[in-house]
Amino acid sequence: MQSLSPPSPIKSLIRPRPRVIRGSPNKLALQCIYRSDSVSFPNGVGSNRADWQSSCSILASKVVAQQQPTDKSSRSGDVDGGADHVAAVNGHKTSMDLNLVPIEKTASSNSNSSIKPHQPQKPLTITDLCPAPMHGSHLRVAYQGVPGAYSEAAAGKAYPNCEAIPCDQFEVAFQAVELWIADRAVLPVENSLGGSIHRNYDLLLRHRLHIVGEVQLPVHHCLLALPGVRKEYINRVISHPQALAQCELTLTKLGLQAAREAVDDTAGAAEYIAANNLRDTAAIASARAAELYGMQVLADGIQDDSSNVTRFVMLAREPIIPRTDRPFKTSIVFAHDKGTSVLFKVLSAFAFRNISLTKIESRPHRNRPIRLVDDGNVGTAKHFEYMFYIDFEASMAEVRAQNALAEVQEFTSFLRVLGSYPMDMTPWCPSRGEDDDDDEKNPF
Repeated sequence: MQSLSPPSPIKSLIRPRPRVIRGSPNKLALQCIYRSDSVSFPNGVGSNRADWQSSCSILASKVVAQQQPTDKSSRSGDVDGGADHVAAVNGHKTSMDLNLVPIEKTASSNSNSSIKPHQPQKPLTITDLCPAPMHGSHLRVAYQGVPGAYSEAAAGKAYPNCEAIPCDQFEVAFQAVELWIADRAVLPVENSLGGSIHRNYDLLLRHRLHIVGEVQLPVHHCLLALPGVRKEYINRVISHPQALAQCELTLTKLGLQAAREAVDDTAGAAEYIAANNLRDTAAIASARAAELYGMQVLADGIQDDSSNVTRFVMLAREPIIPRTDRPFKTSIVFAHDKGTSVLFKVLSAFAFRNISLTKIESRPHRNRPIRLVDDGNVGTAKHFEYMFYIDFEASMAEVRAQNALAEVQEFTSFLRVLGSYPMDMTPWCPSRGEDDDDDEKNPF
């Protein structure tokens, strides 16, 4: 859901901050920069994550080599000085200058060097070089909309204490993560009443981000207006198209003879009314949006169905490691040259292994939207080509899921795993007033 006037839209590339890795205080300091763009070393290593892990091993090897006594290195005279020679790692021979900086020993350390036993330094691991924390605090999370949007609430539920970054478009939220402006993105993919958000399914295929989690947020719509405005004065209601659709029946029951007008965002609609002092216009948004933009709540809980839930996915640059100790969900997308006839075979691969599907969605194949089939007897038939998105309840760490995808790959011309991630197992928390009567739920 897009905003009308984002407070600080993200439009330019911001280079990431260098991350400095330091070794033991009395040994060596390792200084290394991990950027989102490819790293070009003299020998061509560093174009992917595997090469980066190789570089980590090389760093650790250099540390161990420089910790050896000087007389030992002198005895190996023709081995390039010990620290300058590192064996091939992962099949790569390297001679990179990775900026090892010796640290001078203090007087106390010199005096006690003969007493304290030698402590071997712990090798570097990929966790030490992680550019962002794995927990919710201090994470920068991009969402679409302005403060007060439901996406902001979903970001706070997914990553408590995070720094929420508003973006004016879904596309900008994807790019914010890819360009290291944000660590995660939380974006909606489907709603229990309005259905799928097709734009985000298309963006999932276009970008190379990974789904690392999901969060389900109950939606509680309110009818907002400027202070002092009564419902009789309202002749226009603005909000996001899905919010308008989710409240259509309730608005009719309220007797509002007002035109419906779609805008880009629910909270953006409230912001627009407050900024332009529109006393004849109401917005459908959250109660938090009313607090942020100084508006009053004319009606509370106006969604047609109190069981109104939006499902959001959490996106990251790197996938998480699948596990089997908790319920997992896996999302895939596939296509086939022969059209939809392969769908039955794909579904049977999951049914045979007792894997439950939670969603199946078809989207037009943008590169080849129509397939022509020539028949000399009846003429030329035109068939639409589709991409199929499927969510199923299994972890990629399970053998049955691996075997199912191996069979699916035999039938398809394109297959991509969008992510294998923990399911949202939080207790059901419906919107306020679920068991209340309409008159109690919508007072004036």
